[in-house]
Amino acid sequence: VMFGKVPEGNVEPLGLSLVVGAFLFGVGMQLGGACASGTLFAVGGGNTLLVVTLFFFVCGSVLGALHMPLWSSKSLTLGSFSLAENTGLGYTGALVVQLVVLGVIWLAATRWARRHDAPPAGRPPTSRGLRRIVRGSWPLWVGAIVLAVLNAAVLLTRGTPWGITSAFVLWGSKALQAVGVDVASWSYWHGEKAAALTQPVLADSTSVLDFGIMIGALVASAASGAFVLARRLPAKTLLAAALGGLLMGYGARLAYGCNIGSYFSGIASFSLHGWVWGLLALAGTWVGLKLRPLFGLGVPKPTDSVC
Repeated sequence: VMFGKVPEGNVEPLGLSLVVGAFLFGVGMQLGGACASGTLFAVGGGNTLLVVTLFFFVCGSVLGALHMPLWSSKSLTLGSFSLAENTGLGYTGALVVQLVVLGVIWLAATRWARRHDAPPAGRPPTSRGLRRIVRGSWPLWVGAIVLAVLNAAVLLTRGTPWGITSAFVLWGSKALQAVGVDVASWSYWHGEKAAALTQPVLADSTSVLDFGIMIGALVASAASGAFVLARRLPAKTLLAAALGGLLMGYGARLAYGCNIGSYFSGIASFSLHGWVWGLLALAGTWVGLKLRPLFGLGVPKPTDSVC
């Protein structure tokens, strides 16, 4: 317990909303050009196109919040399942099982990469020594450790794991509220969430974390000289960004979060829904890759990343 908060994991229900939401999010990542955290990072780094993605991400999130009662009815939901609490394994046993599964996935991915002569993952460093800390790029294992430590710090300080997209719903709902829409009457904003509508945005910890991502990206891009604003963007590309943002926003609400709040933090919380989210998002990603050429977008190579 820290700061009066008792840590709680992201253990969410299994159901149709999770299946549909994760799949839509996977499609949206390929069309929008990034995930939720990637969108914030790109916006902070000066990517003009991702500003469009972020705007429609917020719009889709609000629409998903409005429709959430239709998707989360008891007839469409199986309930939550914790690998630690509902299997008899306990937290230590669940941790061992998940580490074994992740190890098997790593071995399979490594063998596949060798058979197909795939280039090494990650980007070559642009600087060496201490300058590499600021200018990049970091080894993947360093990034993984930093993410794990920071997620643990978030869990201990605010009581819940790292999340991204709940702030998008708040921003959009506050904007609608400012023009006279009674969003407080939506069932999504009943209960514990209701107070957020009456408080300043900076009182919301997820919003503060999101602003931190954008500020950090701005500092990093400025330090590395990568901050460049695009002046002209093709209409098809803009359409893909808008559609991708809508799909990710809507999908994130249905699936209880994005690849951070639902997938990353869900698995870290020993929730089965996190693993299901990953599988369905992969399926959506495959569909999104097939749709990219329709919008004049190239298919990413193994060394590229959309997040």
